[in-house]
Amino acid sequence: MKYIIAVIQPHQLEAVRAALAGIGVQGMTVSEVQGFGRQKGQTEIYRGAEYTTQYVPKVKLELAVSAADADTVVGVIGDAARTGRIGDGKVFVLPLEGAMRVRTGEMGADAL
Repeated sequence: MKYIIAVIQPHQLEAVRAALAGIGVQGMTVSEVQGFGRQKGQTEIYRGAEYTTQYVPKVKLELAVSAADADTVVGVIGDAARTGRIGDGKVFVLPLEGAMRVRTGEMGADAL
């Protein structure tokens, strides 16, 4: 099993969700987060004054998938989230040692 963490632009969330549903991904956790990468914040103009924000709003997706599906899921996230501009995000893949479905007690891949 693999644990996938994706940090994407908020306006790309619905496109990513639809793309993942299209390949049969049945669930994910979505969190609103803030951060910065190479873009180092962003400059905005408010009432004629320019100011720089230290952190940029992002959306973090967390998914648990079978190891066999991980590369496909990462590819789908990348394709759906890509705008070609700086700040599109990152996808991380980590090994997942175990999982349990609380309602039924199912363990391992059956719990996904």
